[in-house]
Amino acid sequence: MLLNVSHIYKSFGEDSIIKDATFTVDEGSKVAIVGNNGTGKSTLLKIIIGELPADDGEVTLKKDATMGYLAQYQEDSFGSNILDTVLGAREDLLSMEKRLTEMEQQMSQLSHEEMEAFMEDYHKLQHQFDLKGGYTFRSEAVGILKGLGFEGDDLSKSMNELSGGQKTRVSLGRLLASSPDLLLLDEPINHLDLNSIMWLEGYLASYKGAVVIVAHDRYFLDKIADHVVDLSYGRTSVYTGNYSSFVAQKELAQISYENAYEKQQKEIEHQKAVIEKLQSYNREKSIKRAESRKKLLDKMDVMDAPDKDLPKMRLTLEIEKESGKDVLDFSHVTKSYDDKNIFTDLSFDVHKGDRIAILGDNGTGKTTILKCINGLTDFESGEIRFGANVTVGYYDQEQQGLTESNTIFSELHDAYPFLTETKVRNTLAAFMFTEDDVFKRISDLSGGERGRVSLAKLMLSKSNLLILDEPTNHLDMDSKQMLEEALNEYDGTLLYVSHDRYFVNKTANTILELSNGGLTKYLGNYDEYIAKKEQLYGNSSTSSVSQGSGTNQEETAAKLDFKEQKRIEAEKRKLQNRISKIEEEIEQLEAEKASIDEEFIKPENMTNSAKLNELTAKQNEINAKLDNLYQQWEEISSI
Repeated sequence: MLLNVSHIYKSFGEDSIIKDATFTVDEGSKVAIVGNNGTGKSTLLKIIIGELPADDGEVTLKKDATMGYLAQYQEDSFGSNILDTVLGAREDLLSMEKRLTEMEQQMSQLSHEEMEAFMEDYHKLQHQFDLKGGYTFRSEAVGILKGLGFEGDDLSKSMNELSGGQKTRVSLGRLLASSPDLLLLDEPINHLDLNSIMWLEGYLASYKGAVVIVAHDRYFLDKIADHVVDLSYGRTSVYTGNYSSFVAQKELAQISYENAYEKQQKEIEHQKAVIEKLQSYNREKSIKRAESRKKLLDKMDVMDAPDKDLPKMRLTLEIEKESGKDVLDFSHVTKSYDDKNIFTDLSFDVHKGDRIAILGDNGTGKTTILKCINGLTDFESGEIRFGANVTVGYYDQEQQGLTESNTIFSELHDAYPFLTETKVRNTLAAFMFTEDDVFKRISDLSGGERGRVSLAKLMLSKSNLLILDEPTNHLDMDSKQMLEEALNEYDGTLLYVSHDRYFVNKTANTILELSNGGLTKYLGNYDEYIAKKEQLYGNSSTSSVSQGSGTNQEETAAKLDFKEQKRIEAEKRKLQNRISKIEEEIEQLEAEKASIDEEFIKPENMTNSAKLNELTAKQNEINAKLDNLYQQWEEISSI
């Protein structure tokens, strides 16, 4: 056992946030902490690292174990530039490296009598440096930064030049480079693009230490977690398995809990009836028996009401009328901003019943496509046509369609003036706005509350084409699930942009990948999209697929012509040959290094300072070559 969290309680004022949180983390385990907004996930991490005190309970870390923590918001910059900041995580190696260099400079100044003892110390330090990864930690740091989305020229940038999101990525890189026994990560993927998220998934899944993660990306948790700690509704429950397994287990546990709760409630009512009956007899014995039963009843550990009795968002998406078969024709559209081309001659069709997710890296124009369709931004050329009887409902991730000065109630009533006050209130209650909450101003709402208001307006529209821009942003886990279920029962057509891969996996039947100004169409959900890319491109499927000229590619990826497939296979063979050649060079250099190590310990060399200097120079040259080869091997192997 690496970490033991035992009976932790935490309140802020009168609000009890964490109640009796108890779980353990084993060495090498990957634990996800989940729960709706406000259930204390980040607070629990801060208690574990000692940043916040618990009201009660205890946190115990294994003796001599190391722990590293990534907060959601970073304040410290650490080093002068990006690479130095990450390398600074290994002060032990930097210090040893400096000492080795100093010792090498001293060698020529030593007498024969001093050399033997000196070289023994030197080789001990060198061996320790090697065991700790001293000859590879620089290339590993560069590999981590590249995985997190930093290019070669970025590494020398000053930390003062970086945005808050970039600083968070550097802090994550520094933490990974430090390689502690236990990683505590609070929303580690908030500032990562899709390729970096996929890289981090692979890194953490194979990480030798233990990881405790707070994240809202359910697909990310599915790929990494082997245990889930659920803090929902003030109760702490621990499940074995990934996120999807947790959801299934929780549903069964919920049913079991509801049955136990109902059974206990019936027992309580029965005991109350018996007590009342005994008291009605008004006899000494019956009164004593009633008092005895009442004492037992008072001592009963009464179960909390099941989650179903607590407020949850309720969403039902209906259509007022059916559309025609052809819903949308996005034809040869070109769009630029300030002389910067976003996409050129872009085309795709949407048909009745389609559930299309548009995926792509940040800045490729996904949201711009939706804004063009909704008439919120102009485009230079092309045509966008809706089919017969198409009515559009639009969800804007920035909620610019909301009037800041409105109350929640007036926001809905202004949009749908024909609705009665009762209907508006009932609708808002379905989105967890009750009593005086409905008179809150839009400007005072949190991101999650604004999202729920926008979804309420979307539900009332009864549109047969829903266009959604990042609909799961700011929603808690339960609300995301409600939205997924509503969309899967929706009879209309769906077109959306989302970075939430779990959501895409649950709701899409077609993927449009936007890359280099062009589109590639994949039939299926997110898992099927990834499988097809891996089948065609191998490990390079984690990168966006190049579309060459940027023209529209309506045919599916499975229909790539024979010539293109042959080209891909040839590239794979070329890379594999290069990897084999590098591995041969590494093997040869490692053998040379071992031979030099044997030369060092020969008696005739141990007292020959000139020979020792020659051997040290050769050894340093080999280590530098190995460092470079290992870096090349890592870069090519990740393609």
